[in-house]
Amino acid sequence: MKFAARVRRIWTENPSCAIGVVLVTFAAIAHADEPPVDIALFRDSISHWNNEHGRDRNDPRFDPSEYEAIADRLVAFQNPDGGWPKNVDWLLNIDADEIRAIKGRGIYRSTFDNRNVYPQIGYLVKAAKRSREKRYELTAIRGLDYIFNEQRSSGGWRGSDIDAITYNDDVMTGVMALLLDASNGQSPFDLLSKEYLERSGESLQRAVDATLRCQIRVQGRLTGWCQQHDHETFEPVAARSYELPAICPAETTSIVRFLMRLDSDDERVRQSIDSAIRWLEASAIHGVRIERFDIGPVRFKNHTATTDVRVVQDPNAPPVWARYYEIETNLPFFCNRDGVKVYALEDVALERRTGYAWYGRWPESLLAERH
Repeated sequence: MKFAARVRRIWTENPSCAIGVVLVTFAAIAHADEPPVDIALFRDSISHWNNEHGRDRNDPRFDPSEYEAIADRLVAFQNPDGGWPKNVDWLLNIDADEIRAIKGRGIYRSTFDNRNVYPQIGYLVKAAKRSREKRYELTAIRGLDYIFNEQRSSGGWRGSDIDAITYNDDVMTGVMALLLDASNGQSPFDLLSKEYLERSGESLQRAVDATLRCQIRVQGRLTGWCQQHDHETFEPVAARSYELPAICPAETTSIVRFLMRLDSDDERVRQSIDSAIRWLEASAIHGVRIERFDIGPVRFKNHTATTDVRVVQDPNAPPVWARYYEIETNLPFFCNRDGVKVYALEDVALERRTGYAWYGRWPESLLAERH
């Protein structure tokens, strides 16, 4: 039914209703045929919930079209500091206290880890724009305050594993992308005040400067980035025991994609992008295929392995990249939870071999676009 016809029907059927109710109803109709607010950035959080807390459960979930119910959940679980806990399925349609009981004390710890905080802010701003609910806007603003307050003097933000400038799990690039949209006043961020648009721009510039300083030089040449960099020296640093200092294609690809959105007249940015692309091209691994094969289920703390992974020689396989490359030699390497570096995937224990992405094709589409 066309919008005008639907409005006439409601007005005819409810001639004595309050004008406010009518206006709210009209607004709901106006948005009834719009696509759901995008939940794509919640996928990592949902996946982590399903791998750990939700793997033995079959809870009901909100449909993505129920954006106000999802936004209300984000409002309810915002911590006093303005951030959110990680690894929660924000579409769960169960009692909030049950979620808190399942999650435990972690529900009260805010972090950018595992693509967190900036997805909630982006979702709430879109929900506020669509529904005109002020509480969504105010919750998003408190989230932005969390971003500003958590930015270190280096210009970077940390994840949950180490207080360092963190690119792992899109901590830096995710926050910077949000701030870029906000500082440009791009819809739906045009509902924010001028103060918050300007603060977003200032915060973004500090983060971009930090990112350019973090790019790793080897024998005088710029290459890519590590997962984490020191706040003071901007040098690569380790995080978890199996996350050693390295040049990392996944994070490098994410950073390059973000930098490509910036002003192309900035010589530093152009040089950074071109150098990283050259390193990605030179680091591609040819002639092997990463194969998964079924195994009997093996249950670990954070995942249940039903497949194992191996490297198979295949001259026709498309190029792949390792998760880590040695800074000095550019050799691919791997690591166990004991922190011991190894040079073959088969030397990684089953828990880490199946619970971490040691190979990937992260730069493939980026490089294809550049040619």
